[in-house]
Amino acid sequence: MFDLRLLGILCCPDTRKALKMADDAMLSKVNQAIAKGCVKNASGEKISEVLEEALVVEDGSRLYIIREGIPVLLSDEAILLPLEEK
Repeated sequence: MFDLRLLGILCCPDTRKALKMADDAMLSKVNQAIAKGCVKNASGEKISEVLEEALVVEDGSRLYIIREGIPVLLSDEAILLPLEEK
């Protein structure tokens, strides 16, 4: 489980904009797209894991996966938003 107190000090490594927790609707939409096999990270690698938690940039441009309570704030690992519908 991600420690929400960290939100005040974390930011997007690319844009330096603030991050917020992805809400249930966002996670559901991304997980549906993952199930269809149409989600890739910024480096082009296919995402296959179901997301339980994620951080989204305040402008909605990128989503960062949280694994075992630890946010993966690597530019190449970000999921670019909005997702392309297929």
